[in-house]
Amino acid sequence: MSSIKKEFYATNAWGLLTSVDLYGCNPETIRDARAIKRYVDELCELIEMKQFGETQIVNFGEDEKVAGFSVVQLIETSLISGHFANKTNNAYIDIFSCKYYEPSVVVEFTKKFFDAKNVKMHYILRS
Repeated sequence: MSSIKKEFYATNAWGLLTSVDLYGCNPETIRDARAIKRYVDELCELIEMKQFGETQIVNFGEDEKVAGFSVVQLIETSLISGHFANKTNNAYIDIFSCKYYEPSVVVEFTKKFFDAKNVKMHYILRS
């Protein structure tokens, strides 16, 4: 059992937030709404989260620094959100759920899916 999982149950956490910062992603993937939708679908299946409603994907940003797709997917235990920055080919993804999932699985899958050169992960247990 991972140390995060032990801490989650030992503290009787209400939820887990994992933030995944990806650097140097494949530019074609982060600019493709269908690929982003596929990522969300596959991630939900991988971490056993039930999607609630349609995945919302919007391409916006007047400021070139932040322009790119944003995604929101409600899940029965909370939500998945992310933003993909075209200028830097970076991505910032958050997964929040009151149902436990393994953050390391999310990070490994996400890094591989977007072909990121580097990744940083942070987590917060909510009580």
